Amino acid sequence: MRFYIKTFGCQMNEHDSEIIAGVLQQAGYQPCGSVDEADIIVVNTCCIRESAENKIWGYIGNLKNVKYQRPGVIIAMLGCMTQQSTIGGALKRYGSHIDIVLGTYQQHRLPEYISRVIAGSGRIVDVSEDNRDFPDELPAVRAAGVTTQVNISYGCNNFCSYCIVPYVRGRERSRSLAAILAEVREAAAAGSREVMLLGQNVNSYGKDLRRAGDAAAPDFAAVLREVCAVPGIARVRYMSSHPRDFSPALVDEISLLPQARSYYHLPLQSGCDKTLRAMNRGYDTAHYAAILDRIRLQTPEAAVTTDIIVGFPGETDEDFQATLDFMARCRFDAAYTFIYSPRAGTPAAKMAEQLPLSVKKERLRRLTELQNSISLEKNLAYVGRTEQVLLEGPSKTDPAFFTGRTAGNKIVICPGDAGAVNEIVPLTITGAKTWHLEAL
Repeated sequence: MRFYIKTFGCQMNEHDSEIIAGVLQQAGYQPCGSVDEADIIVVNTCCIRESAENKIWGYIGNLKNVKYQRPGVIIAMLGCMTQQSTIGGALKRYGSHIDIVLGTYQQHRLPEYISRVIAGSGRIVDVSEDNRDFPDELPAVRAAGVTTQVNISYGCNNFCSYCIVPYVRGRERSRSLAAILAEVREAAAAGSREVMLLGQNVNSYGKDLRRAGDAAAPDFAAVLREVCAVPGIARVRYMSSHPRDFSPALVDEISLLPQARSYYHLPLQSGCDKTLRAMNRGYDTAHYAAILDRIRLQTPEAAVTTDIIVGFPGETDEDFQATLDFMARCRFDAAYTFIYSPRAGTPAAKMAEQLPLSVKKERLRRLTELQNSISLEKNLAYVGRTEQVLLEGPSKTDPAFFTGRTAGNKIVICPGDAGAVNEIVPLTITGAKTWHLEAL
């Protein structure tokens, strides 16, 4: 039997789909390239925003025709959406044709449940946010690319007031360092030059192990040191990191690791202390600025990017101006900017003073305009430099050119050939745009 996986959402979901493919292939099922070829259709869901959830229900609704035309097709729904308290009612409205509904931490049981459906068991629902029994070691079929994604932890303890993740991915649990390193060594042996370490809050790694009595449990700095020491791994990145758990001491540790020291993604979310408190972020701008200053003291060449949400409930014009002023002070290389969108099931969705969409859009425009000018100025400073670029493959817009990334994670567009993919090559930067560099 053949399976097809449709993945929605973030890099965590992408890696979950790699694991789902791994357990299915280990059980003897074979992948295929489309719904029309599949005997088993797996929809790996995301619920970070309501717009994403609506899109997924639309996709699942379209699968009714597939089920009608081929009643023997097995349709499985997995991932974050299934762990919401509203899933029962939603299945009645939109998902009567779904055979298997599994939570994020039941994906390894999918082959067993497929066998039960084939045997006539009827619909199976196994949903829980408890990740304590989720195996540390599972097979994974890696997506094509030069970067290997490796989970170092599951779940989240932060409870930011706008975020649904802690409610659907459960409490934070660190994987064993041995399991992490085994996966990284396997990736290196397969030719990967870059590893992306994944977790909802990577830099709180090990806290749960120490609370459970393992006083010698490694922290995130120890994980980075060990991963960077794996032969063949030239670059190590990670997401997401949380400013609350980032310290000057951690910056000092990272500055000693050539594979990791040149790039930081440190989500700010707001440059206004009042808004940060309402978001339940657990830090203020003074703490954030201290980390940023330490990064630039220890590694002046490092690129720093961030995330910003505009239009959070109760954000006044003065609050938004504080964010603009702090952005101008921080001078990020790039910022991923978002309009606040209420997410059912989160405290922020119930807050008073929800802002009109027109106000949020205007603030996003002003923020983007400021950040784009800073990004372009930062990128222009690279012209004339020689950068070590990890080539990733042909450009999506023009196959005559290739894309790669600097050690600081800046995209570079350059001439290239397929033989250089997954290699680090020195390139002279000849041009700069807001979102990428150009090289010969």
